[in-house]
Amino acid sequence: MVSKLDLYKVFYRVAKSESFSNAAKGLYMTQPAVSQAIMQLERELDIRLFNRTPKGVSLTNEGSLLFEYVNSAIHLLDAGEEKMLEFKNLTAGELKIGVGDTISRYFLLPYLEAFHNHYPNIKLKIANGTTLELCSLLKSGEVDIAICNFPLDDPALERRPCIDIHDIFVCGEKYKNLLSKPAGLDEVAKLPLILLETKSNSRRYVEEYMISKGIRISPEFELGSHDLLLEFARINLGIACVTKEFSQEYLNKGLLFEVELTEEIPKRSIGVCFLKSVPLSIASTKFVEIMESKIGI
Repeated sequence: MVSKLDLYKVFYRVAKSESFSNAAKGLYMTQPAVSQAIMQLERELDIRLFNRTPKGVSLTNEGSLLFEYVNSAIHLLDAGEEKMLEFKNLTAGELKIGVGDTISRYFLLPYLEAFHNHYPNIKLKIANGTTLELCSLLKSGEVDIAICNFPLDDPALERRPCIDIHDIFVCGEKYKNLLSKPAGLDEVAKLPLILLETKSNSRRYVEEYMISKGIRISPEFELGSHDLLLEFARINLGIACVTKEFSQEYLNKGLLFEVELTEEIPKRSIGVCFLKSVPLSIASTKFVEIMESKIGI
């Protein structure tokens, strides 16, 4: 069955070429098939669209008016197909990524750089937030993918761990001597603690682990930034719980010292997540592929 859109495409070709036979060649159809299509369209519209002469065809007044609309529609469809091809080839479009400030600075930047070098015409939009906030952005469609702290328990999300990270306690010179030998978590909990805010997934993970050991904590300071944790510990305001992999510069320079524990906090991971119910866009898929190839997953 010939669709209405196909009929208008035949109409467009006949009007442009002013000939059934020339239109048939361009459409790879037989001339009788083209003639039948025009007759069908005229019947459905109940109006004559072409004047037939031995030299060819010409549009009637009504046909000329219709052609203006069909011509615009055909060009819009062509432009739409061209735009889809651009998206498919990643020569246009955008990628919206949700990520926290700390992960963005210490983990994500090399992958953003690699993606931009491969696909410079894709616009990158970065939305910052906590892990829970990023999950909300994913579900509302405001970001395509999110780079989050795991563990993350949400059945609506696909989760792909990328790297392992370790939570440690660090201190400045003042507490270095007090912690000259391995300390238990119960001992550390009695010292002035510097932790992230309670809405942080990292904070909850450490706190829940300590509670599982029967240890409750009451931080001296609760901060919204990993970098502030490092700085507060450096000026001896207390013992900070930080991500070891994001604190190497301070540790290597001797600005901070890792507190040796009798029992390490179990490792966790950072990974990419996205909605299970929505297929990844081509740009999102390529970004995840670049991340996984560089990490070696």
